[in-house]
Amino acid sequence: MPWRTILGVTGRLLIAAGVVLLLFVGYQLWGTGVQTRAAQDRLETTFESQLADVAAADAASGAPTGSGGGEAAVATLAALRTGDPVARLQIPKIDVDYIVLEGVDLGTLESGPGHFPETPLPGQPGNSAIAGHRATYDAPFNLLNEMVPGDEIIVTTVQGEFRYEVLPNAGAPEVPPGSVYGYRIVSPTALEILDDKGDDRITLMGCHPRYGSSSRIVVEARLVTDTAPPTPPPPTATAAAASEGTELLRGEPGSWGPVLLWSGAVIVVCALALLAAHQWRRWRWAFYLAAVAPVGLLLFRSFEAVTNLSPVAY
Repeated sequence: MPWRTILGVTGRLLIAAGVVLLLFVGYQLWGTGVQTRAAQDRLETTFESQLADVAAADAASGAPTGSGGGEAAVATLAALRTGDPVARLQIPKIDVDYIVLEGVDLGTLESGPGHFPETPLPGQPGNSAIAGHRATYDAPFNLLNEMVPGDEIIVTTVQGEFRYEVLPNAGAPEVPPGSVYGYRIVSPTALEILDDKGDDRITLMGCHPRYGSSSRIVVEARLVTDTAPPTPPPPTATAAAASEGTELLRGEPGSWGPVLLWSGAVIVVCALALLAAHQWRRWRWAFYLAAVAPVGLLLFRSFEAVTNLSPVAY
């Protein structure tokens, strides 16, 4: 009967949709971390090479290693572009050890924490701000909510190693009376977290709650070692880049095109495999198996585009 056919097709479509949703959740929680770890391996190699080059240049010029004011260090930082390694960020309390990149666009943050280009570089005077994921892309800032006052944050750049201590947030509106936390929760439009506070600090920021984006979690820490000499702002610190950075991790509306493209390609490949299997029933399993690899690759690209579309990825 026609209604039985309709019910059968509907049931299969619902099962397929459920499988795709489960695969998407798996991609969000684990698949994104694979590409972040691969990117971090490449960035670490590049960053270590930069440190070695600056140290060699300091030695050749007679400047003290790690003095921060050497011409090689200044030239390296002045030439930073979006996606370049900026620093190594280590937080022993929550087992964080990542290379920080220049920029906070979605593509950059897929490779690791990103430095807001309109703020000073880590270790330099002022308020250096860094954003990172909390639920996807290896979730570097997953445990910011476990920070307490006095926790140590270590940042290494071509100018040297800098140590920060987390500041208390007692008295903030979102902190219960009598409680002292090492973090606070702000609205997505609280751009003042990027402002200079009149001291030397680092500000770490991610979306809150962990699997949402309705608020932002912020950890601020005071520099307890000497500052490095300031360098000229990198080319990325333009008005356009600043505007992009202060969007505070929204999704990319331009990802609708890739979403439709890759999702449509998945449907086409599946449809072709089903038609071939229906036409040549004897070889139907061969057609199904042959479709697994291209469908998996296309689904990965589709999931990537959907993730970029949604700020929940943070």
